[in-house]
Amino acid sequence: MINVVLALMIIGSFLVAIIIHESGHALAASLLGDPTPRSERRLSLSLRAHLDPVGTLMCVLLAFFPSAPVGLGWGKPVKVDPWKLRGGPNGGTLLVSLAGILTSLVVGLLFAVVLRFTLLSLPVNDITIRIPQLILVFASVNISLAIFNLIPLYPLDGYQILYSLLPSRQAVSFARSAQYGQFIILAILFLLPFLGQLSGLGGLFIFHIPYYILLGALELIGLVMGGIDGYSLYLLLYTHH
Repeated sequence: MINVVLALMIIGSFLVAIIIHESGHALAASLLGDPTPRSERRLSLSLRAHLDPVGTLMCVLLAFFPSAPVGLGWGKPVKVDPWKLRGGPNGGTLLVSLAGILTSLVVGLLFAVVLRFTLLSLPVNDITIRIPQLILVFASVNISLAIFNLIPLYPLDGYQILYSLLPSRQAVSFARSAQYGQFIILAILFLLPFLGQLSGLGGLFIFHIPYYILLGALELIGLVMGGIDGYSLYLLLYTHH
């Protein structure tokens, strides 16, 4: 059964989280000496500056998944001039790529702390449960975004991280995969679960990557909240209608 309220929370959280994530890249590039993101207004908090249509549509579809609604997607990649970055083309690009992941992770963990104190101070009933639920959703979307971006496929940060770490010849070969990145990501998240059901192997990890990314995010939130099991958080708030 689709939880419409939860789906809308996820989509709203994703829109804010993607601004934070991409601004993290832009800020890092600016601090490392490249004015390109600032000139292209990537330090702006405007949704228009950061949203990617395909990445946003993917989040909307995943938010309405009945079994494991999750806010996964991507924003418009921040363009940088590697030769203007302090630390060199590879080192500077690596730092800029990591900045978005770390920004999303830190924001998610900070809101996990907020959630911990909210649950301790707020009387929980059918109305007030929406407050910690929204905080949990926002925290999990940010952390899920950080985990998701570790995948080395364009346009995710993991692609740029791996490209920066590879020797020149291998990096050039790897760059050819960029044109297929979005199709592979969509196949992993949408086609594989369908194939898993058809094959009868749906219980394998590979067919439920969005769910395990979400569960990983909830496990981190649970640790911050004093060792609460991630699956318990999922049952407590993600299944509340």
